Amino acid sequence: MQKIVIKQAFEQDWIRMFTHLANLFFEQSKIIDEDEEDVISVAFTLDKNADNLLIGKALLTWKGVEYASEFSELEENEDEKIKTRQLKRIYSHILLEALEQATGMQQSWGILTGIRPMKLYHKYRQQGHSTKEAQQLLMDRHRISSEKSELLAKIADVQLRSVPDLHDLKNEVSIYIGIPFCPTKCAYCTFPAYAIHRKNGRVESFLDGLHEEIREMGKWLTERNMAITTIYFGGGTPTSIEAEEMDALYETMYASFPNMENVREITVEAGRPDTITPAKIDVLKKWGIDRISVNPQSYTDETLKAIGRHHSVQETVDKFWLSRNMGMKNINMDLIIGLPNEGIEEFQHSLDETEKMQPESLTVHTLSFKRASEMTRNKDKYKVANRQTVEQMMKLGEQWNAANGYEPYYLYRQKNILGNLENVGYAKPKEESIYNIIIMEEVQTIIGVGCGASSKFIEPTTGKITQFYNPKDPAAYILTFEDAIEKKLAHLDAIFPEAVKK
Repeated sequence: MQKIVIKQAFEQDWIRMFTHLANLFFEQSKIIDEDEEDVISVAFTLDKNADNLLIGKALLTWKGVEYASEFSELEENEDEKIKTRQLKRIYSHILLEALEQATGMQQSWGILTGIRPMKLYHKYRQQGHSTKEAQQLLMDRHRISSEKSELLAKIADVQLRSVPDLHDLKNEVSIYIGIPFCPTKCAYCTFPAYAIHRKNGRVESFLDGLHEEIREMGKWLTERNMAITTIYFGGGTPTSIEAEEMDALYETMYASFPNMENVREITVEAGRPDTITPAKIDVLKKWGIDRISVNPQSYTDETLKAIGRHHSVQETVDKFWLSRNMGMKNINMDLIIGLPNEGIEEFQHSLDETEKMQPESLTVHTLSFKRASEMTRNKDKYKVANRQTVEQMMKLGEQWNAANGYEPYYLYRQKNILGNLENVGYAKPKEESIYNIIIMEEVQTIIGVGCGASSKFIEPTTGKITQFYNPKDPAAYILTFEDAIEKKLAHLDAIFPEAVKK
């Protein structure tokens, strides 16, 4: 753990900000009050000149060496919230630059630790800035590298080509349906995912609650003739349940939700190949669903065993071709950079195998050490690639996707992600997932139903976001889903007051 002394007194939210920035350079850091051996000491100063230019300076001392940095901006506004936001940006700049000097590490995402980069780019474009101006603002104000700012601009172009009315969807909704069961739980996973078994009846009880929740949400939407943009079945693994249970669920969905003929896409994650069967694909086809995921994560059997996925590489290949040959027209696959004991050679092998199948989309994730995962709890057990290697693997993924006709169309970042990198979704032209774009850019309300489902209620005029979480545990969901329905309906009434019942 790297200890850091900040020479001035700051409120706790500032301390959290400084800690997040320091964690980009050290596996773990802690802000302390007094000097100790081998601590980093940081002193800040802030001045304002006659031209209203705010000038921030940092002097960082570590191991007897001093590193100085400076950053200035024209004072934006006297509004306290805006002013505080600007001051945090200035202090983040000078701390980041000083840490880069001291460690020799460069952060391509600059000072961004809790902000969605794509949202920031879209915001600047909607404010009237040109593509080049938006890119320059990202580089100047947030220290994002030119390479990453170009990537954001490229992704935005693809998003607006795929969803031209992306910023005009506020009066529609999308639906997320969470099914919390998986054959096993992966070592890196913190999603609601419980090993499926039928001894205590919790699967059946959960599904009873889910049917009721879908019916009640559908009733509210139907009474107001609300348009649904997309529907996404996630989890867990939605294909963990039986074919007949899937069939019944889709029947309830079609009977309950309004204007189903106008829904732009329905996606079902079938991410675990060991859950895919001909009977389940027949059910998907019956209801006109042809967008699924078949997720290898890796094409090395030893890796799959290490991360707790109880299927083989060959099963992934077999289930992909089964799905394709039975009529699944849009298949997504996921690969993860930095899985235990994997380096460039293993990742290149995964890309080579993917090339044989040419799925419509490929999401390249970078391993993230999520707080509650098995991998994080037992970090010493899992040997992962270093920063330089994961950067090379990410570059390899970019080059492979470009060479195979894929374009980047969405991007997001997570805390504790290897190399401070990103997750990027690539797709063949016109095969992009509209749901993935909508949820990442937070442009409309997403109603979450089912176990562990997160609802994001977005007020159409102000853009204010209110989140509501269903319980992650099936037992808790079964006991409380009726109360969750009432609370979500109240949220919907509050943000869509003009959506009067017919």
